[in-house]
Amino acid sequence: MRITVGHTPDADDAFMFYGMLSGAVRAGFEVEHVVQDIEALNKRAASPDLDVTAVSVHACSRIPNYVILRSGGSFGLGYGPVVLTRGGGIEGARIAVPGTMTSAFLLLRLMAGPFRYVEAEFSRIPAMVESGEVDAGLVIHEAQIRHGSLEVAADLGRWWHEETGGLPVPLGVNVARASLGDAVGRFDRHLRESITYGREHEEDALDYAMRYARGSPREEIRRFVRMYVNERTVEMGEAGEESIRRLFEMAEGAGLPVPHRPVIAPGGDA
Repeated sequence: MRITVGHTPDADDAFMFYGMLSGAVRAGFEVEHVVQDIEALNKRAASPDLDVTAVSVHACSRIPNYVILRSGGSFGLGYGPVVLTRGGGIEGARIAVPGTMTSAFLLLRLMAGPFRYVEAEFSRIPAMVESGEVDAGLVIHEAQIRHGSLEVAADLGRWWHEETGGLPVPLGVNVARASLGDAVGRFDRHLRESITYGREHEEDALDYAMRYARGSPREEIRRFVRMYVNERTVEMGEAGEESIRRLFEMAEGAGLPVPHRPVIAPGGDA
């Protein structure tokens, strides 16, 4: 079965798909590999041309034709996106964000209320803060752990952890077109096997992931991958399901639009 799969040009996504795309893990799928930035994938999912794609959890409320897979999710375990500044807080700040459909944007909106923002390519945001083009920057991916001279003014992972009593931070998931029928479950298992293979063959999977390192050193990428390819990535479990539900409940409670409550594929109790 031929299937189109979208993932981001990021080391953690590449690591997850290594077993599948290297041919080490097989399940009867012929995968066509599509690589795009997460906000581009979020927007593309509104018109379901990809069979499977990585998206932000936030975007799932706007893509009713997809079902969330149980494997392949990015969940922070007490950590997550941060807001960087040159010093000081974020009240009244003009903040660069990596897209309004990202989960990071929704989390900051829930934590801080309305704020002034400008959308920017995620990789440009730290430099925009350093140059003074913006007052602060909401950073995702490996920029979360590489701050340089900038200061962390808000830690969304810590805020979420405290606000929810320790639920994992729901950031990204993989979704599949609901019209795929029973192939959804088969691909979910295939992805789970690929993730497990990568974790069991870390050095080889890191070799593959380094092509998306954007100049970061290997040990930094190893740390980042271990943060976001964790036990909740293998199987989101009840805690992962609850964190997704809680995110949209909090959004609705804050008066933010949730056009569609996403559907999570059945099975799993880890």
